[in-house]
Amino acid sequence: MAAADPPPATPPLPAAPPPVAPPPTAPPPAALAEPTVPVRRGWIALIFAANLGVWMAFFTPIQVLLPQQVERIAPGDKESALALVTGLGALAAVLANPLAGALSDRTRPRLAGRELGRRHVWTAGGAVLGALALVLLARQDTVAGVALGWVAAQVCFNAMLASLTAGIPDRVPVAQRGGVSGWVGVPQSLGLVLGAVLVTALVTGNAAGYVAVAAAVLLLSLPFALLTADDPLPRGHRPALRARALLASMWVDPRRHPDFAWAWITRFLVQLGNALGTLYLLYFLADGVRHPDPEGGLLILILLYTLGTALTAVVSGRLSDRSGRRKAYVIVSGVVMAVAATLLAAAPVWSTAVIAALLLGAGYGVYLSVDAALITQVLPAATDRAKDLGVINIANSAPQVLGPALSAPIVVHLGGYPTLYAVTAAVTLLGSALVLRIRSVP
Repeated sequence: MAAADPPPATPPLPAAPPPVAPPPTAPPPAALAEPTVPVRRGWIALIFAANLGVWMAFFTPIQVLLPQQVERIAPGDKESALALVTGLGALAAVLANPLAGALSDRTRPRLAGRELGRRHVWTAGGAVLGALALVLLARQDTVAGVALGWVAAQVCFNAMLASLTAGIPDRVPVAQRGGVSGWVGVPQSLGLVLGAVLVTALVTGNAAGYVAVAAAVLLLSLPFALLTADDPLPRGHRPALRARALLASMWVDPRRHPDFAWAWITRFLVQLGNALGTLYLLYFLADGVRHPDPEGGLLILILLYTLGTALTAVVSGRLSDRSGRRKAYVIVSGVVMAVAATLLAAAPVWSTAVIAALLLGAGYGVYLSVDAALITQVLPAATDRAKDLGVINIANSAPQVLGPALSAPIVVHLGGYPTLYAVTAAVTLLGSALVLRIRSVP
C-alpha cells in the first residue's frame, strides 16, 4: 500500500512591520504657546505704566470728575444722576471688554507689508480714542451728554484693558504671575491717588481735569504698545471671525469649565462689594462723616488705601508664587476687606474711616495680585485668552451697573451708609469664601 503524501508545509507568517511613530505634533506658535521665559524688569515697568494710565482714566472721573460735573448740572438729584451715568458706563464696559478681547484674539494687523502682533493695536487705539472721548466729555453740560461721553470713554478704555490683561498669560510664566500681577494690580489704587492729585492739586477746573487725564493716558500707555514685543498670530491659528460664532464664544460652559465659572463668581461678588463701598465715598464723607473738606478727606483716604495696596500686592503675589498656593490668600484678603467695611458701618466717623481705608487697601492688594494669577490658571484655551479674560472682566464691570442700582435705594431708603457698608462686608466675605470651590488650583 502506497504511503500517504506528506501535508504541504505551512508558509511562514510575514514578519510584523515595525511600529510607526506618530507624526510629531507641531509646537504652537509663539502667540499661543505657554510662556516659559521670565519677563524682565523693563517689560514689567512698561505694563505697569500702561495699566496706571488706563486706571487713572477709569477711576479719576468716577471718584472726582464725574461727581463734580453731575453735582454742578443736577445738584438736587446728584445721587440718582451719578448712578445713571456710572451705571450706563459700566454696562458699556460689560459689553465692550469681552467683545474687544475676542477681536484681539483674532486680529492680524499689517503695516507696510509686515505682520504686527494681535494685542498692541488695541492698546494704542483704545488709548488714543479714549483720550479723545475724555476731551469731549469735558465739554458736556447735560446729564445725557455726560452719560454718552462716559459710555464712549468706557468702550475705548475697556478695549485697551482687554489687550493689556491678556499680556499676563501671553508672556508671563505661571511661576512669575503672582508677583507680576501684584505690580499690574498696584496701578488700580495708585491711579486713584495720582489722578486725584492731578485734578485737585495740579490742575484747576473740571474741564482741565479731563484734559489732563487724557494726556496722562497717552503718555503712560503708548510706550508699552510701541516698545515691547507682540507676537503675530499665524493665519491657520486664527479663530473664526463670524458674528454668530463670535457671540457664541462669549458663553463659557460652566459644566465643562467649572473652575472658570467659580473664579468668575468669586470675582463678581468681591467687586460688587468694592462697588458698593466706593461709589458714594465722596458723598459719605460729606453727608455721613460731615467732614469739613470732603474732597481733601477723600484724597487722604485714597492715599492710605493706596499705601495699603502697595504694601501687600507684590509681596503677597510673590509669596503665592513660591508656595504655589492661591486660595488661602484670596480668603484672607476677603476677611480683611470685610473687617474694613464693618468698621465703617459700626462707626461712621473720620478716625474709623482712616483705619478702614488702610485695611481695605491692604486686603485689596492681596486680592488683586493673587486672584489675578489664579484666574490665568483656569482659562479654558490659549486661543481665546483675551476673550476669556474679557468674560472675567464682566465680573469687574457688571458690579458697576448693579452697584448703583443697589446703593442708591440703600442710602436713601434702607438705613443709609451703615446699612450700605454692612452689605458691603457680607458680599465681600461671601465672594472670597467661594474660591474654595475651585479645584484645579491649590
